[in-house]
Amino acid sequence: MRILQLGLLVALFSGVAAILIYITGLSNRYENHQLSGEDWEALQSLQSGFQKCVSANGLGLQAISGKDYCQVTLTYPSDTDSKWRDPNTGEVEGLSFEFNLCEAVATWEQVRNSTTILTREFIDALPNGWEEYAWRRINKGVLLNHCKNKALCMEKLSLVLPETPPYVPRQFARCAVIGNSGDLLKTRFGKEIDSYDVVIRENGAPIENYTEYVGKKSSFRLLNRGSAKALDKVVELDETRQEVLIIKTTIHDIMSQMIREIPIRNPVYLMLGASFGSAAKGTGLKALEFALSVCDSVDMYGFTVDPGYKEWTRYFSESRKGHTPLHGRAYYQMMECLGPSGEVAAKS
Repeated sequence: MRILQLGLLVALFSGVAAILIYITGLSNRYENHQLSGEDWEALQSLQSGFQKCVSANGLGLQAISGKDYCQVTLTYPSDTDSKWRDPNTGEVEGLSFEFNLCEAVATWEQVRNSTTILTREFIDALPNGWEEYAWRRINKGVLLNHCKNKALCMEKLSLVLPETPPYVPRQFARCAVIGNSGDLLKTRFGKEIDSYDVVIRENGAPIENYTEYVGKKSSFRLLNRGSAKALDKVVELDETRQEVLIIKTTIHDIMSQMIREIPIRNPVYLMLGASFGSAAKGTGLKALEFALSVCDSVDMYGFTVDPGYKEWTRYFSESRKGHTPLHGRAYYQMMECLGPSGEVAAKS
């Protein structure tokens, strides 16, 4: 486990405890590093501030201290009715989930200071970037023999691979990331969402007929593989036809064909992101990751799931099966409560 030397200030923001985290560097492994009294105090403040935030905003969640100041367990009330079952094991989803705050902050800082769009510059800078990495971003890339024919790989990536990053860290001021939770229908956030400098949406979430709840402005849209294969339908979701489309997986020949032949004039890119762990690979998390890279402050709408929900609800369709709603809700709570004051906040 890697440890951060942290300078931390606990402050109040809109009456809610928030945390300001200043990262001054990474140390060696925890057990081999001599932490000063100031370091220990900073780590203790990190955990204490986090626990207060979860208690105030977690809809019943509590953050319990772990074996050190980095480890916490987010726990739901014991009477929570967990209904989601793992389709492979049949086991009911648990009510407690362990997180490492220090590793989360380290990954966060990495995202805050880097680009999250795949570029040719990035591939060229990697040792054997074309042979060892580029083919992984192409559907059925394993058949390309590690891009021995570099020209062929370049051709397949050409429509989604800019030479240099099209966006820089913290390029935009205020950003809203819109999830798909059915809870969005409980509050009319439309006008508020449209007031942001940038609005980021996910997959095939519609705007038409829901503008009073989710707004009509849309700057970026993060896409999983299924949505990306329907690019022709996705571009119709934004009436301005100016959304930037960011695919989190691979480029597919079907996508390239649509871009060329329809044609699709929206910018289309591939996501280049950090790893937030096996429990956090969803499109919503990647949308937040992208926002953290290009925005000064990020507000989250539609990322809630109340204790007892069987699965994530959607504001535009039936509930989506196959998720872990309680784990996901706990993860997003961790992100909100680790957010420096004003940088990340959940609105619904």
